[in-house]
Amino acid sequence: MDENLYQLQTEKRNAASERLDQMSALEIVTLMNEEDQKVALAVKRVLPQIAQSVDMIVRSLSGGGRLLYFGAGTSGRLGILDAAECPPTFGTEPSVVQGIIAGGVKAMTEAIEGAEDSRELGCQDVQEAGVSQKDVVVGIAASGRTPYVWGALQEARTRQAGTISLSCNSDPDIGKSADIAINLAVGPEVVTGSTRLKAGSATKMVLNMLTTASMVKLGKVYQNLMVNVQATNQKLRERAKHIVMQATGVSYAVADRLLAEAAGDVKVAIVMQKTGLAAKAAQERLARVGHKVREAIELI
Repeated sequence: MDENLYQLQTEKRNAASERLDQMSALEIVTLMNEEDQKVALAVKRVLPQIAQSVDMIVRSLSGGGRLLYFGAGTSGRLGILDAAECPPTFGTEPSVVQGIIAGGVKAMTEAIEGAEDSRELGCQDVQEAGVSQKDVVVGIAASGRTPYVWGALQEARTRQAGTISLSCNSDPDIGKSADIAINLAVGPEVVTGSTRLKAGSATKMVLNMLTTASMVKLGKVYQNLMVNVQATNQKLRERAKHIVMQATGVSYAVADRLLAEAAGDVKVAIVMQKTGLAAKAAQERLARVGHKVREAIELI
């Protein structure tokens, strides 16, 4: 038996919820809400480490590298969810941000017994992903000691990739195998050991920050608008028009025309309107400045 497991913050009992099974529904959700308010404060305490991680990710992606999440159970699912949202939101290729879960895709919907306990499997998955020194690997483990994640981080370091650990305990084991350790002190869960609760919420918040801030720095956002959105359905085509309208102040009809001339590319449409350039010239200018709208507009 591993006695040390029960010394982890994520495994301790929460004194406020010891009567949980005797509470009314309103009392339960009120307590959960009170506990959830601690999550944002836990994230706030590690903002410097999150910002350092963003800088590392931006350097990697700017140089043709990738961002890869490795996790087991809830942690792995959250990584896959964040990765899956990047292509539609920021127009990235699916290979640029990837989520890899212990036990493979099947583990997204059902438990794969023993997968998280294998350090060798984590190492193997890093090898199969072809991780190199151009990439950044984020190991996600609420406990901070999941063998699969530890193995993934160690193999990533061997391959000279940038490494980040994301845990919900202080001084986690996996932090020893990472260049940057993000340790979220969210405290004991309302249901003892159920890290899909506060730990899961805190993890989701950090992943949101890692990808969103990185994509902003990479020019996937102009002002606060999703200018790299991929208009793959009617709702997103309408969103693209409204983004052009908000960025330039033109009417719906003009935005529609600009997008038609720009072959649906929101960035090109905005630069066309702001500079008076034709579509091809706007495309060329964007290419010269790394496809960043503000730089393209301000370029003399």
